[in-house]
Amino acid sequence: MTAFPTLRASMRRHAEQRPAHPALVCQNRVLDYAGLDRYSDRLATTLLAAGAGDGGRVAHFARDSEHYYALLVACAKAGAVLVPIDWRLTPSEVEHILTDSTATLLFTDPAAQPVTVDIDVVTLTDIGAWAESPAVPTDFPADDPERPLVQIYTSGTTGAPKGVVLAQRTFSAVAGLLAEHGLDWIDWRRDDRSLLGVPGFHVGGVWWAVQGLNAGVTNVVLPAFDSYTVVQLIRTLGITTTCMVPAMLRMLVDEPGVTRADFVSLRKVVYGGSPISDVLMCRCLDTFDCDLAQIYGLTESGNTAVCLPPADHKPGSPRLAAAGRPYPGIDIRIIDATGVAVSTGEIGQVCLHTPARMLEYWHQPAKTAQTLVAGWVHTGDAGYLDADGYLYICDRITDTIIVAGENIYPAEVEKALCRHPAVADAAVVGAPDDTWGESINAFVVPRAGHDVTGPELSAFLRGGIAGFKVPTRYVFTTTLPRNPSGKILRRTLRDELWSGMRRNVN
Repeated sequence: MTAFPTLRASMRRHAEQRPAHPALVCQNRVLDYAGLDRYSDRLATTLLAAGAGDGGRVAHFARDSEHYYALLVACAKAGAVLVPIDWRLTPSEVEHILTDSTATLLFTDPAAQPVTVDIDVVTLTDIGAWAESPAVPTDFPADDPERPLVQIYTSGTTGAPKGVVLAQRTFSAVAGLLAEHGLDWIDWRRDDRSLLGVPGFHVGGVWWAVQGLNAGVTNVVLPAFDSYTVVQLIRTLGITTTCMVPAMLRMLVDEPGVTRADFVSLRKVVYGGSPISDVLMCRCLDTFDCDLAQIYGLTESGNTAVCLPPADHKPGSPRLAAAGRPYPGIDIRIIDATGVAVSTGEIGQVCLHTPARMLEYWHQPAKTAQTLVAGWVHTGDAGYLDADGYLYICDRITDTIIVAGENIYPAEVEKALCRHPAVADAAVVGAPDDTWGESINAFVVPRAGHDVTGPELSAFLRGGIAGFKVPTRYVFTTTLPRNPSGKILRRTLRDELWSGMRRNVN
């Protein structure tokens, strides 16, 4: 498939060349490429009329639908920047993102809780009427691969969310590199039916959807992941390719009654967000009977920068412990604490040089300069390169916990815990979990004279932070390990939980 530099260019081409081909399918609703092009034109025109185009921020707070991806295309046409918000977040978390992003429009579900931020709200049930523009302008803003397209919020180790600004080039760079070098690690065929398994508020979800739209294939939208529903969609719609996190794959192979016959249409499954265990990988190979490709990257790198291609997915191969090889045109450097490159096989911080890298952290130049150094993305992950150029991830230099591909940052959860009147101190770390990759463990020091239980703390946290950030296990203790400057030594707590594991990520 030809790689296009922008989403806007690819939509025009597909609307001309295969207008009746289904572009988006969601719960029996079908939008073909001609219809998607017309609909996104109307949305883009209305965005411009509302003053939200040409660099304006447009927020989306709802489950995925065809409207979400049409809005994404419209932003590409109008020069607007889409701010997707995790629909599981609490009102206070949502309001922080809306305020920080300076979004002027919010597209949301009618059932969503109202926000107190001063912003124009459009419900998705009314979006068609909202976009009834009398005419489509012929002079959309100049189409530029460097123009920002999305702003995805990811928390830092301090707990303060940062808006990662990604350009249009982010979503076409890797496909272009693969096509240029004739590699089929992640490939597309004209008759592919792609299931959008990762939600669109996640960089992996947006990235995968744009790959399919740029390739002109049919993209099946999943409002929320449910393993039973996904199996039915794969079987009845003949899904050929998808992208998921390992926890989703585990739920599919664990779904009662599934057999290889349920997945006969699959030809390739791409997965990432967290490593996959050897056992789960073998189960997937046996149950799906298709190619597997692992991807590694982060929001700041524009999602994927490294791939373990299907040819390396062989049971018993030592390369299954690797994240993979960098795509052509992408470089990896492993550095020590002073910034000096280390030798092959030596562990250090993983740095990536990729044309898909972020533009900036929104309105945070100092933090941008810490992460993006002379074009290199400093990942915060610890790893090493072998003699063949394969990258192995050993640990995280930061304290980030990854549950089913979602980042949870200890400082945010600790701060919420310490709001409870019976909590004097708290530390949060990740522990190995066979289903989710990691689970959230909280070490809690109760205040003198106060008793508190884990269920009480969980109930207290819900409503203050999203449910997936609430710890699954509590350990009550009298003190927490700290260094001389008073910083909690999370690594000391974490190492006890990971003792005996082959690597300190799961």
